[in-house]
Amino acid sequence: MRLFTKMMVLSVLLTLAACSSKFRSYNGPEVTRIVIYKAERRMMLLHADDVLTEHKIDLGFAPNGAKQFEGDGRTPEGRYFIDRRNPDSSFHLSIGISYPNAEDIAAARAAGKPPGGDIFIHGQAKPLQRRGTDWTAGCISVSNREIEKIYAMVKNGTVIEIYP
Repeated sequence: MRLFTKMMVLSVLLTLAACSSKFRSYNGPEVTRIVIYKAERRMMLLHADDVLTEHKIDLGFAPNGAKQFEGDGRTPEGRYFIDRRNPDSSFHLSIGISYPNAEDIAAARAAGKPPGGDIFIHGQAKPLQRRGTDWTAGCISVSNREIEKIYAMVKNGTVIEIYP
């Protein structure tokens, strides 16, 4: 009887896990801008000047200073926009940031290096995996639960401002 009960509980848990989705819906005010303060490890989603949500973030493994070239481990600074989405990301879900822009490309070329790319706001590599602070290669990371909400709220074309 105990084995039967355990099998039933396991079956129910697996069914619930299969039914849960990482894709959420959002019907609130439009997110018109994302603002990131790297030193404070804080990201805000705004509608005009009203803060809709605020999130604690992790950054690139070399968080001080703006991204200058591929492989430097820094998170960019400046004004960009959300330009793509990846529902099959290795990091749960991710939304792309339009780095590098023309200015970033010119600065990297002047240093004789490639600017890099593939900068995203994303979740964790594996559910419930904690990596510590500032572990990405230059991206902005939040929890998986948070990226699910952010992914639903933020549309392509949304402005993102990243400050030191």
